[in-house]
Order: sequence, then structure tokens, then C-alpha cells
Amino acid sequence: MSSIDSSKRSLTVLDWWHRTPLYLRIVGGVALGVLVGVLLGERAAIFELPCKLVLRMLGALAPPLILLAIMHALLHANIPGSVAFRLVRLLLLNTLVAIGIGLVVANVVQPGRWTKLEPTPKPESHGAAVDPLSLFFESFPKSILGPFGDGGQVIGVIVVAVAFGIALRKVKHQPVRNVADVVELGLNTFIVVLHWIIEIVPLAVFGVVASIIGVKGFSDFVALGAFVIAVLIALALQACYYLVRIRFSSWVRPGYLLKNTRDALVMAFSTGSSTATMPVTYACLKDRVGLREQSASMGALVGANFNNDGTALYEAMSALFVAQMLGMDLSLAQQAMVVLTSVIASVGAAGIPEAGLVTMTLVFKAVHLPTEYILVLLTVDWFLDRCRTAINVMGDMNVSCLLDGKVRESRESGTNDMLAASTLPSDNPADSPSWVEPAET
Repeated sequence: MSSIDSSKRSLTVLDWWHRTPLYLRIVGGVALGVLVGVLLGERAAIFELPCKLVLRMLGALAPPLILLAIMHALLHANIPGSVAFRLVRLLLLNTLVAIGIGLVVANVVQPGRWTKLEPTPKPESHGAAVDPLSLFFESFPKSILGPFGDGGQVIGVIVVAVAFGIALRKVKHQPVRNVADVVELGLNTFIVVLHWIIEIVPLAVFGVVASIIGVKGFSDFVALGAFVIAVLIALALQACYYLVRIRFSSWVRPGYLLKNTRDALVMAFSTGSSTATMPVTYACLKDRVGLREQSASMGALVGANFNNDGTALYEAMSALFVAQMLGMDLSLAQQAMVVLTSVIASVGAAGIPEAGLVTMTLVFKAVHLPTEYILVLLTVDWFLDRCRTAINVMGDMNVSCLLDGKVRESRESGTNDMLAASTLPSDNPADSPSWVEPAET
């Protein structure tokens, strides 16, 4: 009877764990990590292992995930040839502006200068006794294909085989008819594995907070307040850029847009998912704002798969922030590499859960920054993630409005009416006429 009761209790705990939103679990991990770090002191260093394991697994998954996500987005994106070039140009410009704003703010405010960190030394082996925990950690592959090379370990092959064997059982009934289905099957399989890793991210946050506070105290977290402020400033500047572009390159007025799309922005902030917000964004742009169907769908549905300006801005700032904390000065060439990898990592990342956490490992590795500090950023990421998701959605709205241009087409007349500012729609959507897709010219 006792074994049955204990199994029921364990199931209850697991159900509670799955039902609790990720950000609340992360906040709980931070609070518990602070408590354990203060109580145990330097003995809390043992809790650093969960952090290393999560980062090792994320680093192994990131490259194939990004590859499959980009391939999936390109295969399923339905972009008419007449607007393809303009859409790509708008998406790329918005992303580059976002990264530029992030780098400028990070270089001017320099939030990482508030405290200094020492780079984590790499352990040296001189024939000493092997630590079982270190041996267990090293058995996890650094990349998916790593164990299959000449220097691969059998344990790594077994880990990969077991993980993806179980993941494939989750998607084994998915039909495969063509190449696109193969890519989608591969992406879904990796996402299943990624969900498992995300489930233990709060434990990793607990471990890194407990170990850092136990060994070094609170000094490493002093600069996080300045980092949050710097990111919020950069995101606000990006929002201003969107609204200014809309004001001068579209018939939509910024106040009218914000009023009629507030449901989408609030949902983006509350859920932290631009993918979940896509239908609401599309409905707001088409039905409330009055954009043409093609413009609304190109920005809200197609653009959302490629347009992650807030995420790209955040990753660029995170790289500079950690470099500043470590006393490393990134050269212009290294910052250009941050720009390049941030652009590549942000493309198609909308289809990946916790995209910023996954793709940030690529940005850090590109400029040789230690990835273990990514989980330090997770202590405030649960809030900043919601802010940058709202900016991602606003970027989709920006693209839709710019694609719609300064011309509105009346459904009744079927002709383009060049509207002056005095004839723009009132704040009441009912006063605005319905619009349809313009005829091709």
C-alpha cells in the first residue's frame, strides 16, 4: 500500500510540475538557489553539474534544430513572387536595425562593467583520479554527430540512440509523403527532445544560482539590474523605430494601430510565444486595423517564421554583456560576427520552443564566450522574454503595415484611393471600409 501511495504522490508532483508555467518554475528555482547558496556556502558548488548538463545538451541540439527550422520555414512559406523581394528586404532591415540598436545601447550603457567575472578555468587532467561526476558529464555528447566520429565514445552513441529512439515513438504515426514531411518529422523529433531539456531548465537555474551565490556571493548578479534596464531601453527604441516607419511609410497611424492590436500585444507578453499569438495578430490586422488580407498574412503569418527582431537584439546584447562582465573587449570583427550569427539564428526560430535559449549558444560560441553564463541570464530572462516577444509581434505588424503601403483599396469601388491625412480612418473600426487585395500590376 505504501508503494502505491508513493507512486501516486510522485505522479501528483509531476503533474504539478508540468502544469506550472515555465517562468514560475524558473523564478522558484532562483529563489531556492539563493536560499541553498546562502545556507551551504562553498559546498553548494556541487549543484553546478545540472547547469553544465543542460548547456551541453542545448549546445548539441542547437545546430541541427536551427538547420531544420530554417528548412521547414522555407519549405512551407507561401510567398508570392511579386512581394517576396520586398518582404525579405523588410525582414532583413528590421533585424539588422534591432541588432544595431542592441549593440549601440550595450556599448554606450555597458551594463557588464558593473561587476567583473573571472572566466571559468578549464579542468586539467594530469593522471589524477577521475571524478565520477566528471566522467558522467563527459559521457554526454557535445554534438549530435560527435559520438559517431573517430574519437566517439560508445556511451555517447547510446545516449543519442536512446533519446531519439524514445522521441521517434512520439511522432512515429506522422505520415511521410515527400521531402517536406521528412524535414517536418525531423524537426518535430528534435523539438520533442528539446521539450525534455526545457523541463529541467529550472533545475539548472537552481544549480547555477546556488553554486554562484555559495562560492562567490551576490556579486555576479549585481550587473543584471543594469542589463535589464539596457535591454528595455533597446527594445523601446526598436518599438519607436517601428512606429516611425509605420507613420511615414503606411496609411496606418501608430496610435490607431496600437489601439486595435493591443489584444495581440498583451497576449504576446502574457504567453511569451509569438507563434501562439499569430492568429490573434492576423485577426487584429485584418479585421480591426483594416489591412488587406495579403498584407496581414504576409507579416503576421509568413513573416513571423523569419521575423524575430526582439530575440536577435537580446542575443547580441547578451553576448556583449557577458563579454563586459568577463573583461573581454569584443573587436569590431567579433561584433560583426555577433550580428551575422544573430541574424542566422533568428531566422526560423519562431518554431522552436524557448528559441532565445537555444540559439544563444550559437552566438556565444561564435565569439568564444563561455556558455555557462547563459543560465545566469535566465534568472531575468523569464521577464525579458515576454518583452522581446511583444517586440517580435510588433515587428510582424510593422511588416504588414509597410507591405500595405500608403494606398488603401475600397471593396466597393475596386480602385486605389490615395488618401490624405484628413481622410484616414477614425479610431472606430466600424467607420473604416473593408479592404481587399489589390489587382496585380
